[in-house]
Amino acid sequence: MRVRGNPKAQVVQIGARLDAGTSAGIRSLLHDAVDSGEGDLILDLSELEMIDATGLGVLVGTHRRASAGQRRLVLRGVPPRIMRILAVTRLNRVLRVEAQEAAVA
Repeated sequence: MRVRGNPKAQVVQIGARLDAGTSAGIRSLLHDAVDSGEGDLILDLSELEMIDATGLGVLVGTHRRASAGQRRLVLRGVPPRIMRILAVTRLNRVLRVEAQEAAVA
């Protein structure tokens, strides 16, 4: 996972998995990113291949933490498979997804 920042947003690149095995470390890094930055927190999910309920919980928790800090969590580069999971769980109604790459296949 990589974090890049600029005055208006931070971009965090998420790896191939966001599941029970990886979520503890990713959650900690995302919370640090929310607490230490300003503007939008953009999660680049373009490399994400697998997410489970624990990973979805990390996204929701990060969204809540960002909102409490007057920030916005934005999902970028959401693969079609992951977008389908967000749609089935209706998290696509809660989490902000960049429209250009959020097409459900």
